[in-house]
Amino acid sequence: MITPNSIPVSTPPADDSFRDHFNGINEDGKRNWFYPQKPKGVWHNRRIWFTVVILTLLFVTPFLKYNNQPLLLFNVLERKFIIFGLFIGPQDYWLFGLTMLSFMVFIVLFTTIFGRLWCGWACPQTVFMEMVFRKIEYFIEGDSSKQKLLNKSPWTGDKVLKKGTKYFSFLLVSFLIANLLLSYVIGVDKLSKIISEPISQHVPFFSGIIIFTAVFYFNFAWLRDQACTVVCPYGRLQGVLMDRNSIVVAYDYKRGEPREKLHKGHDRTAGDCISCFQCVAVCPTGIDIRNGTQMECVNCTACIDACDSIMDKVGFDKGLIKYTSENAIVSGVNKLITNRTRGYIFVLVLLWSALGYLVVSRNDTQTTLFRAPGSQYIENKDGTISNLYTFKIFNKTNQIVKPVIHLDSPKGTLLFAGKPDLTLEGAGMSEGTVFIIIPKSELKNRKTKLKLSVYQAKEKLETFETTFMAPEE
Repeated sequence: MITPNSIPVSTPPADDSFRDHFNGINEDGKRNWFYPQKPKGVWHNRRIWFTVVILTLLFVTPFLKYNNQPLLLFNVLERKFIIFGLFIGPQDYWLFGLTMLSFMVFIVLFTTIFGRLWCGWACPQTVFMEMVFRKIEYFIEGDSSKQKLLNKSPWTGDKVLKKGTKYFSFLLVSFLIANLLLSYVIGVDKLSKIISEPISQHVPFFSGIIIFTAVFYFNFAWLRDQACTVVCPYGRLQGVLMDRNSIVVAYDYKRGEPREKLHKGHDRTAGDCISCFQCVAVCPTGIDIRNGTQMECVNCTACIDACDSIMDKVGFDKGLIKYTSENAIVSGVNKLITNRTRGYIFVLVLLWSALGYLVVSRNDTQTTLFRAPGSQYIENKDGTISNLYTFKIFNKTNQIVKPVIHLDSPKGTLLFAGKPDLTLEGAGMSEGTVFIIIPKSELKNRKTKLKLSVYQAKEKLETFETTFMAPEE
């Protein structure tokens, strides 16, 4: 089956046969295992510093708290989410949905302008694979040529030691990442408790750590580049998300073509590309960036550094491969803000405005109060009328709430069945029954709207209404 592996954003070369096969599979249908050369250069150094920042944020964020709760928490097990201090519980899934929709529109807008900048710089897959696991591999086994020789050599003591050390290191890092993931799901406090207590008390969580450790180990030790080219759908969406103004890592074919090897002592009439193939040698997905923007390219900038290094050695200007756009290559002019991006910005502003309003106007509790099914009003001897109601109070925060229900109008009293404890745990719920008793003199019609409020101490949490039934005069 023919699988196109290139998105024609940049003008393709005359020979576009590379489009007829997937770069990660050879003609025999077996996987192509890539051995990229160790990257080095200005852009790689920038990525190292950026990686330090990203990894610091990843490992520090679970320990950060706001109002005594995690800054970020994605507890899918208990359906609790905290996003920068905003708690989203089971009663606010519409809020979570709107947040995710806003995030998706932001991704579309970001990709339209900056291409796959996220993939190359901030995606956890790329950050851990290229800046952690690949570094370990280079340190233990050496550069690409040494790795190839080691894999082809017989199993000697040296090979067993290097392979064992590498894969054991991979396993330790995978275990660390699994614990990091769990800290975002259940929080560091609960994770610390699980670690300090016997395994028998937390078998499901320890099983989860083992499973995710195995998944991450499989991903970074074997799946590798195929996680981006086969599993992740983001690269395949380039054709609809990007256009000729999108900023990508691209080869300046107007300057580089026609290609020709460098010959000393000869006047050069060809382009600046000397066909050294260093851009291919350093690519972690094994593509030739000179063929145009391709699905496999994650914009890691390794080819920029490799090309700049060669250009510097042969005395040509740097920037044959660079961050640019198709329009910038063709005309030298790039327009980042187009009608398309304006449309995305408009939609995103609307979504963020709606989200901001809903967050600001959201109550800490949500109370439902309904007349008990099949019940009638009761005329009391003291000249009052009673209605029986059932109620539920939901806590929409992650803090303990001690609510008190007040009848605002008309004047009356609330008589709870039994002695209910309305204290609500984080994202908890309390329910019960209550009689609302109102003097006849306060009731002018058969149906009367009651206004009630929920307080915690002197703070009003919410206001709601219900209907009170009385006999007709």
